[in-house]
Amino acid sequence: MRSITAFSAVAALWLASAGTGMAASSLTVLCGVDEMWCAAMKTAYETKSGLEISVTRKSTGDILNQIRAEKSAPTVDVWWGGTGDTHLQAGSENLLEPYQPAHQRDMLPWAQNFFAMSGGRSAGIYAGALGFAYNADLLRELKLPAPTCWKDLTDVAYRGRVQSANPNSSGTAFTTLATLVQLFGEDEAFRYLAALNRNIERYTPSGSAPIKAAARGETLIGISFMHDAVTQKQAGFPLVIVAPCEGTGYEIGAVSIVKGAKNIEEAKRFVDFALSPEGQGTGAASGQNQVPSNAKSRLPLAAPDISMIKMVDYDFATFGSPEERSRLLRRFGAEIAATN
Repeated sequence: MRSITAFSAVAALWLASAGTGMAASSLTVLCGVDEMWCAAMKTAYETKSGLEISVTRKSTGDILNQIRAEKSAPTVDVWWGGTGDTHLQAGSENLLEPYQPAHQRDMLPWAQNFFAMSGGRSAGIYAGALGFAYNADLLRELKLPAPTCWKDLTDVAYRGRVQSANPNSSGTAFTTLATLVQLFGEDEAFRYLAALNRNIERYTPSGSAPIKAAARGETLIGISFMHDAVTQKQAGFPLVIVAPCEGTGYEIGAVSIVKGAKNIEEAKRFVDFALSPEGQGTGAASGQNQVPSNAKSRLPLAAPDISMIKMVDYDFATFGSPEERSRLLRRFGAEIAATN
């Protein structure tokens, strides 16, 4: 816990400086993972390369919107982290540059498949299962039953006690939306979301925010990726992590080079580093618990064993397409978000 606290101080200093801009930076990276990992990766790459780089943390949907808006004059070189279906959408919109990374042959099969699916435009760097977690102390204090399934979260007992992210800004939340559609069928999924909406306290911009709120006791239940909940539990918070009984989806976090990047050669070197055991080791070093994609990388000791979790056969091709993503987000906005 002390080491995580110490690193938090470093991350806070990094975040304070990130917004000021770095005129001398040789590479500009938008980061879609936790702030602590963004900071660790920046430090590790600067140490290895001897260069100063600019790293800014944003939610995945916001990154995609920025890259779209800057299509004619990109200010970003690399998009590192965030859910793979969003990277696939950017690739299908011709916003990303194809690249064959140095470590591609060391990638695990799911990462090899993702790279092929992207047409060589995005490489998988980690995987993680979706789920939720509840604050055990708060649950006991409120004398409420422990949820074990997605459908438990619609119980009136949890009215105003659940947080989830907004799929318009959060890749995590879009993965949740796509997972529910694949589990239940689209119409049943939206009926479920309407029932869940009555229990939602707030929709957060960031995918990890609901878990952090549950950890602090600000809400009872947070929907997020399970590895984010493990990180909070390791820090000493009283979370119980749940793999929903009906099954769940998963993400492949990715790294991509932005088409038209000004620092293309340095961007390629960054991608190579991100896929190396050294680069992927920055995750565990900063308290993260995703499963790394490089077969030679060390698995974090507390990483959820995704082979033991009931998973949907997540359809990245369909839910990474611009048409399907946009259609589902429009329906969510019309039927769900407008009521909360």
